Amino acid sequence: MILHFCFVKEIKQRSDCPISSALDIIGDKWSLLIIRDIMMNGKNTYNEFLKSKEKIATNVLADRLYMLESAGILAKEDHPESKAKIFYRLTDKGIDLLPVLVELILWADEYLPVAPAAIEYGKELKKNKEAIINRMLALMKKKNVNRS
Repeated sequence: MILHFCFVKEIKQRSDCPISSALDIIGDKWSLLIIRDIMMNGKNTYNEFLKSKEKIATNVLADRLYMLESAGILAKEDHPESKAKIFYRLTDKGIDLLPVLVELILWADEYLPVAPAAIEYGKELKKNKEAIINRMLALMKKKNVNRS
């Protein structure tokens, strides 16, 4: 008989500082890029995440998906079109990270070299930030209600 052991990584808070606590969950670049891919690029499967231009390693992707699910940021479901695939979606807790990602986009647009398309998107965000955030939040939450 072969026994398989799964070691569950518990997310430990380094302190009770809100920023430190948030970084314990979403503070690595891979977690934020997975959240970005679901929110802004419509990716929902393991293979779609692997195809992102940042080239995440398979073991890192599996670890981050598990951690984000454990933290209640992602939910894992059966894929609607294939029993062989798993469908990842943001929970309401994950969706509520949208304003954080928008602020990171605006900060990067201001201070870092970014692609021309990102500059245009940043200009639009600056002009209509609240309306864009509210529209995106409503769409994502509606999608979640329809999936439930």
